Amino acid sequence: MEFLEGRIFLDPMLPGIAPNRRRALYHATAKALASLHSADVDAIGLGDYGRRNNYCKRQVERWANQYIASTGEGKSERNPKMLQLIGWLRENIPFEDSSGSTTGLVHGDFRIDNLVFHPIEDRVIGILDWELSTLGNQMCDVAYSCLFYIGDISHEKVKHNGGFEMTDAPQGVPSLEEYLADYCSASGKAWPLAGWKFYIAFSFFRGASILAGVHSRYIMGNASGGKRAQDAGEKANDLIQIAWSYIQRESVLSQNPPSVTRGRDYVSAIANNKKYEELEEGSGGGGGFVPNKKIKDLREKLIKFIEEHVYPMEQEFSKLAQSSMRWTVHPQEEKLKELAKQQGLWNLFIPVDSAARARKVLCEGRNDDVIGGFPNQLGAGLSNLEYGYLCEIMGRSVWAPQVFNCGAPDTGNMEVLLRYGNKDQLQEWLIPLLNGSIRSGFAMTEPKVASSDATNIECSIKREGDTYVINGRKWWTSGAMDPRCKLLILMGKTDFNAPIHKQQSMILVDINTPGVKIIRPLTVFGFDDAPHGHAEISFENVRVPAKNILLGEGCGFEIAQGRLGPGRLHHCMRLIGAAERGMQLMVQRALQRKTFGKYIAQHGSFVSDLAKVAAPNMALKVLDMAMQVHGAAGVSGDTVLSLLWAQARTLRIADGPDEVHLGTIGKLELKRAKL
Repeated sequence: MEFLEGRIFLDPMLPGIAPNRRRALYHATAKALASLHSADVDAIGLGDYGRRNNYCKRQVERWANQYIASTGEGKSERNPKMLQLIGWLRENIPFEDSSGSTTGLVHGDFRIDNLVFHPIEDRVIGILDWELSTLGNQMCDVAYSCLFYIGDISHEKVKHNGGFEMTDAPQGVPSLEEYLADYCSASGKAWPLAGWKFYIAFSFFRGASILAGVHSRYIMGNASGGKRAQDAGEKANDLIQIAWSYIQRESVLSQNPPSVTRGRDYVSAIANNKKYEELEEGSGGGGGFVPNKKIKDLREKLIKFIEEHVYPMEQEFSKLAQSSMRWTVHPQEEKLKELAKQQGLWNLFIPVDSAARARKVLCEGRNDDVIGGFPNQLGAGLSNLEYGYLCEIMGRSVWAPQVFNCGAPDTGNMEVLLRYGNKDQLQEWLIPLLNGSIRSGFAMTEPKVASSDATNIECSIKREGDTYVINGRKWWTSGAMDPRCKLLILMGKTDFNAPIHKQQSMILVDINTPGVKIIRPLTVFGFDDAPHGHAEISFENVRVPAKNILLGEGCGFEIAQGRLGPGRLHHCMRLIGAAERGMQLMVQRALQRKTFGKYIAQHGSFVSDLAKVAAPNMALKVLDMAMQVHGAAGVSGDTVLSLLWAQARTLRIADGPDEVHLGTIGKLELKRAKL
C-alpha cells in the first residue's frame, strides 16, 4: 500500500475546474483505465487471480442472489422489476463473455472519484478501492465508469435519467461516446456496440443490489450510513428504473466511434504548453508513506516537546500514580497542557471534517477556532493518516497523549460529539472537553455478558416523560476514576423488542447524577492506571434529561462504528510508538551492558531477534524483548517498559478481541475467492 498526495474529485461534474482541464482529466481517466486493462496478468503473477471465463454470467448470479437475500419480509421491499431485470440480463449475456476473449484484470469499482490525480498535472497517479478486483470481462469496468452519463447517481437523491446525456453536461466534459472512443483508442479494444446495452444495465443492476443490501442492514439496525442508508432502498429502485429505461432505448451507441483526434490533440496541446510549478517538498508524488512539510514540522516539534518536557517527568508522574495520592493530578501535567496549547500541539487528533462540522454548528460556519472563548481548539486541520505520524510519537510515553489532549477515551468521546452531537450538547460538553478542563469516560462493557458483541448489552435506558431512566452495571469504564471526569457516554438498550441492531442507544450522563455509583477501580496486570483508572460502575434509577440522547433512539451501533474507526487507528499508532520506545531503550541498554565479556548488542542471538519483530503481536514482542534485555529492571517500576507492555496487551482486547478482527478478515477473503 502507498500513500499518494494528490487530488480526488468526488463530483464527476468537476465544479471549479476550467473546461479545458475537465477534458484533460477525463482523457486521463480513460487512459488510466486502458493502461490498467493492458496489464499482462500472467507476466505479473496474477494469472490465478480469478476465473477467466463466464465473468458476467457469474456476476449476474452473484448479485441476483445478493438481492434475493437482502429483500423480502422484514427486509428491504422486493421490486418485481428487479426480478425481470435479472431475467433479461441472463438472456443477454454477451457472447465474448463465455469465450473469455475480453478477460483481463478488472478493477470492479472504477470511477473518477476512485482516482488520485497529480497535485498540479492532469494525470492519474493512483487508483483506489481494489476490493472487488479480479479477472473478468473488462468492458464491465468501462460501462461502470460511464454510469453518470446515464443517470445522476452522485447525489443524495437519484434522478431518473438525469445523467449528462439528458442534461447539459458541464463545458469541457466529453460526451459518453467521446470518452468511450478515448478508451477504445488507448486500449486497442473494439467499439462495444453489440453488448453495450447489457454492460450498462448490468452496472445499474449491481448497484441496485448493493443498495438493497445497505437498506436491509439499515432496517435490521446494522448499517452506519444514517440518512443515506435509510434512503438506499429508494435509490435501488431508481437504479432499476434507469436500467429498464436504458434497455428500452432503440439505440444506445452510434455504429462507429467518433473521431478522437481533435480531442486528443487539444489535450496534448494543453499538456505541452502548460508550465507546471515545481512540486512542494514531500508532496508524495513519488508514492510511499512520506509526510508533507506541515506534518514533518509538527512531528519535529512534538518530539522536541516530549523529549524536553514529558520524558523528564515520567518518574515523577509514575511515583504519584503509585502513591496514596494516586487519584490526584500532578500539577506539572496541567502546566504542560497549557504549554502544549501555546505551541499549537493541542487537539491534533481532530479530523478536518469533524472540525468543519463543529464550526458550522458552534460558529455558524465562520472559519473560527475560538470555541467557548478559547482559541485553537479544533486541531491543526489534519486527516487521520496525517495524525497517525504524530500519534505514533505520543505513544512513546504513556503520559504524553493526555498532555496534548489526545488521550483515550476523551478522543473517542469528543469525536462522537463532533460527529453526532447537537448544538446544546456541544456547548455543554464538547467545549470543556476541547479545552481540557474536564475529562470523560465511555461506559459500554458489562461484567455479565461478552461485550465484544454489543448486542449482548443488558443496561436499560427507559424513556419516562422528559427524562431517561438508566439501570445497569458497567465495568472497564476507562477514565471514570479521574477526578476531572465529569461526563460518561453510556451505551444501553432503549427498546429490547426492536431489531437486534436498533435496540441500542447512546446517552450523555453527568457522572455526578444521583444513582451513579463507582464501585471500584479495576487493575490491569496489577496496574490501576491512576489517576485515569478503569471503573466498575452501577447505575440505579439514574435520571438524565431526554435531550441527552445522542442522534436518536436506536442509533447506538451507528455511533459506535463512527467512534471505533479513528480509535483503532489511534491505538495502532500508539502501539507502534510504544514499540519504538522499547526498541530505543533496548538498543541503548544492549550497547551499555556486557554478558560473558561482550556487550549484549554483540551477541548474535540479540541481532537475530532484533530483526524478527514484524509479527501480528509486534509491539508486545518488542516490549517483551526490551524487558528481557533490561533484566529485573525491565519488569520493575523503574522503567516505563512494564507499563507500556501492560497497555499494549490490554489493547488486544479494548477494540474487540483479536479473534473478532481475524474472523472479519477471513470472511472478506472468502468472499473475494468467490468472485
